Parts: sequence; C-alpha cells; structure tokens
Amino acid sequence: MLTPHYYNGLIEAGCDEAGRGCLAGSVFAAAVILPDDYDNPALNDSKKLSSKCRSQLRQAIERDALAWAVGVVTPEEIDRINILRASFLAMHRALDQLRVRPQAIIVDGNRFVPYQNLPFTTIVKGDGKYQSIAAASILAKTHRDEYMQQLACEYPVYDWASNKGYPTRRHREAIRAFGISPYHRRSFQLLGELDLLFDD
Repeated sequence: MLTPHYYNGLIEAGCDEAGRGCLAGSVFAAAVILPDDYDNPALNDSKKLSSKCRSQLRQAIERDALAWAVGVVTPEEIDRINILRASFLAMHRALDQLRVRPQAIIVDGNRFVPYQNLPFTTIVKGDGKYQSIAAASILAKTHRDEYMQQLACEYPVYDWASNKGYPTRRHREAIRAFGISPYHRRSFQLLGELDLLFDD
C-alpha cells in the first residue's frame, strides 16, 4: 500500500511525466491533489499496471481528486529546450492548471525546477511509494497513450499504436526505411545516429 502524503498539514500535489524516453510525440505530465483521507490500494506505478487497470484508475482519480491537470510540451519545444527541461515545463503547466492551489509538491525522480517558490521534494521511484505521484503517473501515461493512438492513425507505419513512440525495433526500422515524421523529436538526431544510439 502506498503512502498517502509526504508533507503533513499541507495541500500536496504529486507530479510525474510520461514519454520522456520516446523518439516521437509530446511529453506529458500530470499533477494530482488527493483528499487527505484518500486510500485506493490499487494505485501503483503506471508501468506496473495493465492498460485496463490504468483506464479504470484514471476514471477513479479524475472523479475523486481534489484537483488534477495534465500539461503537454510539444516535440518542437522539446527540440528547442531539451527533454529534461521539457519534462519540468510539462509539470509546471500541469500545476498551473490545478483548480486548487498546492502548498507543496512531490515529484517522481531526482531533479525538479522550483515552481512558484513552493517547497518540493523529489523522490526516486516515487510513483511506487506515494499515492499522488502514482495517480499522476497514471494520468500522464493514459492521456499520452490516447494522444499517440491518434497520431498512429495519421502515421501507421511507425507502429505508434503499440510502441507509443518508444524506440522499439519496428519503430527504428520504420525510421530507417521512411525517415522521420513531423512528430519526431529531431534533437535525438535520428537520421545520423539511430544505429549508434540503439544498436542491438
């Protein structure tokens, strides 16, 4: 069972991102504020859940949360500012949209850019430790998966419906055969370095 809160007595938002390691598509992040007494034993790191379970939990989170929001940073922005900064920007955009003002933030990972002078704590593997980060990981993942499904209809050759933009063999082979799409992140220098980066 995950821990309900890190900070005592503060309105706490949990944050996580999805799509940071992808070759294509936007990076998504979510921010979630759960009720003080919230307890959903099914919450966990989104990567450890089935697609069906993630979808069911998304409905519960969006219904039960005091506030939730999803922030998006486009491939063009990623190329301009780099993927690490883009991940933080997506989190900031999610926090900007919360209808309840957080008093503290907990973030999955080990780095974060301060947000509006609020206290924050980074927690390695936090999506498997704290409920609000797990909830954020589920929202970020499910919202991004929907987005990649839509892009897959436009560019089926890359198999995004299955790989969601991650560098699977089929995705890499399609890039080699057909080049990159407008949704690919050019900062990965795919055309010149794909074989070196993902050689197997």
